[in-house]
Amino acid sequence: MSLVIVPISLEEANAFVAAHHRHHAPVVGHKFSIAVADAMLMGRDDCTGICGVAIVGRPVARGNDDGWTLEVTRCCTDGARNACSVLYGAAWRAARALGYVRLITYTLPAESGASLRGAGWRLVGARGGGNWNTPARPRIDTAARLRGQKLLWEAQ
Repeated sequence: MSLVIVPISLEEANAFVAAHHRHHAPVVGHKFSIAVADAMLMGRDDCTGICGVAIVGRPVARGNDDGWTLEVTRCCTDGARNACSVLYGAAWRAARALGYVRLITYTLPAESGASLRGAGWRLVGARGGGNWNTPARPRIDTAARLRGQKLLWEAQ
């Protein structure tokens, strides 16, 4: 299978995330979204060949929202070989082309990070945990399996 990067709208990327992501829902906003497709199946007017998407937006943690940093908030594939690595690499090239100097993402500790290492990213370390819901600031509660520390990765 030959993979190619193609443009995708947030609406289409979110539909893919809703159908394929293991533990996250679609996002509300983004700076840009990209898709990876099987070159043999991709048509110009449809999404039939799409095998993965990356949604890139402002960092969720406000300490990282310095105007020069973006975050891959969703990376989701249907399991196609190397699709995640291709998406992470393309996201970093696109972010740099837009003038950003840093691109980050988070993974769960149970995830290996092989696709990130394959795309040249480096592990910064463990961060955060918990959830957004507090008595003073009620929010929809985060699922228990997603509340622990996450691993922060940075593109190089």
